[in-house]
Amino acid sequence: MTVPPAAQPASVAPAPRHVAPGPGRPEGPPIAAAAEIRPRHHGILASFLGLVLLPVLVSAAYLWLVAQDQYASTLGFSVRTEEISSSLDLLGGITRLSGGGSSDSDILYDYIHSQELVGDLDAQIGLRGIYARAWPRDPVFAFDPDSTIEDLVSHWERKVRITYDSNSGLMTLQVLAFTPEAATLIAEHILERSTEKINALAAEARDDATRYARIEMDRALERLKTAREAMTGFRIRTQMVDPAADLQGQMGVLNNLQAQLAESYIELDLLRVTTNSTDPRIIQAEQRIVVIRNRIEEERRKFSESENIPGGEDYATMVSEFERLTVDREFAEQAYSVALASYDSALAEAQRKSRYLAAHIRPTQAEKSEYPQRWTLLGLTGFFLFAAWAIAVLIFYSIRDRR
Repeated sequence: MTVPPAAQPASVAPAPRHVAPGPGRPEGPPIAAAAEIRPRHHGILASFLGLVLLPVLVSAAYLWLVAQDQYASTLGFSVRTEEISSSLDLLGGITRLSGGGSSDSDILYDYIHSQELVGDLDAQIGLRGIYARAWPRDPVFAFDPDSTIEDLVSHWERKVRITYDSNSGLMTLQVLAFTPEAATLIAEHILERSTEKINALAAEARDDATRYARIEMDRALERLKTAREAMTGFRIRTQMVDPAADLQGQMGVLNNLQAQLAESYIELDLLRVTTNSTDPRIIQAEQRIVVIRNRIEEERRKFSESENIPGGEDYATMVSEFERLTVDREFAEQAYSVALASYDSALAEAQRKSRYLAAHIRPTQAEKSEYPQRWTLLGLTGFFLFAAWAIAVLIFYSIRDRR
């Protein structure tokens, strides 16, 4: 019996290999085709020349051939607070200096950027004419004199550069103009107007500190005037300066009459003891007693009747009204004294604390032009143009590879 041969495994053809060319070896297919310049490459180059190189050359030509020189004036100041201790303190009379509150410096910072300051300087020194000196030769860095006040404020922010340290309160300004004299003039007026603004803020703070005390003092003064006018009206109506003094005078008359009445009774009793009843001296003494008693009754009626009293009022009513007016006047005088002392104290306290503008750098005058910073502007222009062009090229290739 014939045994079939064992099945042989099927042979697997080896994968084709690219054999590197060499001596005695056949040359294989190339790995990649040779690079060629395509139309898109020409477009990218043209875009670089038109969007990057040409604008940089135009910017350089403008900066060096058209742009006018600008001069800088530097100014530095800070808001200071001076506080003098009261003489009642242990170390009275010592002056303490400290940095101004952040609110004052912040207000001044906003004021320098404000339209109010720009308008005032334009009216005083002709700010439009100063910034329009190079117009229309330099339309980029010069100001169009026919523009609005809002455009002038925007141009002002380009010409006045402020560096403000909120911790120390120091503020440094750099003012640009087309002549050194103009830059110094603008810086001097900024310092002057800033000083006026700080003085106005200090005066307003003093007014706020003394406002309520002054209101109370004025109110107490009006009350005192009213009380004194009421007292004067009472004296004119009653024709009495002091009813109490007049009453004391009347009481003195009454006491004197009562004393005379007592003496007359004693004299009459002596006559009756030493003489007979027909003695004319007894009749005279009796008549004297009757007259004195009638006078006493008349004087007593004055206290309750108003016919014989100036003003037509009885003494009780006049004295009561006079006492009420006296109490009102004394209270008004005391209230006015207290209000006046409070106002003097508030005024002294407000005067102890004063704020002012301290300039640690006076406005300088440049001797050479430092602006515009041509190389810096040209470098920034080229950098941003190149960055924008590169991003655009990357976006183009990203879109092309997704197709």
